[in-house]
Amino acid sequence: MRILKPKRIQKGDVIGLISPASTPEDFSKIEKSVKYFEKNSYKVEVGKNVGQYYGYLAGTDDERLSDLHSMFANKNVKAIFCLRGGFGSPRLLDKINYKLIQKNPKIFVGYSDITALQMAFLERTGLITFGGPMPAVDFIDPISAFTEEMFWNLVTSNKKIGKVKLADEMKIRTLSKGIAAGRLVGGNLSLLNSLIGTSFLPSMKDKILLLEDIGEMPYKIDRMLNHFRLAKIFQQIKSVLLGRFAECYENDPAKRSLTLGEVMDHYFGHLNKPVVYNFPHGHIADKLTVPFGAMIRINATKGCVDFTENVVS
Repeated sequence: MRILKPKRIQKGDVIGLISPASTPEDFSKIEKSVKYFEKNSYKVEVGKNVGQYYGYLAGTDDERLSDLHSMFANKNVKAIFCLRGGFGSPRLLDKINYKLIQKNPKIFVGYSDITALQMAFLERTGLITFGGPMPAVDFIDPISAFTEEMFWNLVTSNKKIGKVKLADEMKIRTLSKGIAAGRLVGGNLSLLNSLIGTSFLPSMKDKILLLEDIGEMPYKIDRMLNHFRLAKIFQQIKSVLLGRFAECYENDPAKRSLTLGEVMDHYFGHLNKPVVYNFPHGHIADKLTVPFGAMIRINATKGCVDFTENVVS
């Protein structure tokens, strides 16, 4: 796979905002995020169809696709940020002009439902994308200083980040010891699960797999991870990074359930490959931005993660 690195962004550059999945429920969050970027000396261009509704989607497939294509085609736009996740990104995958993206590689940021687009971009174009903060979710008050610092360091500097620095109270924990290096793939577990068996999921061979999710009960996490097992994905990868699984618990004491920890231990506790958990990425306020497609190194024995190459040019 030929890897494409987007150009770093600089003060004064234009950031494009789109909604390829769902529309932000509160439009004031879009306005607040625009003011945030402008205050930080960036210009903003909002997609023509931002604010549209089509059920739970941010407009029809054609409308959302049009904004995606327009931002990649616009030479003035240097980076594209997804306003929020939600639902619907996978509906666009077989309609996207991947040659357009390959000819115009740009910083592309999002997480959650945006995982589908990020993995498809990587598979079809080799573009490094960023699992990171979204304007209508994370770049509004209160803004996490931890999230903010890590994100801007990653997308504005063409230097290698190296060892990922965590806040004092954060600690990556070890589930299975060892050291591994490879290109990072993954994101939201539910979205990755929906791509298995399609031509839009990158090869898992020798990759580092990152997983996170929100609002899925342990039995659903179990079902999805078993799908990964049956698809022999765990045999192919080198290592696993378990991010945060927010609100993935059975809170009803009357229901019999395995704990989330028991489910994870079943699939990863005896994998005989480096596995860490509590990695600060996912649907949380204090999140690390991760470069999908980039080389990283995991020392699960010491609970360390290194980004071993520059991720923007």
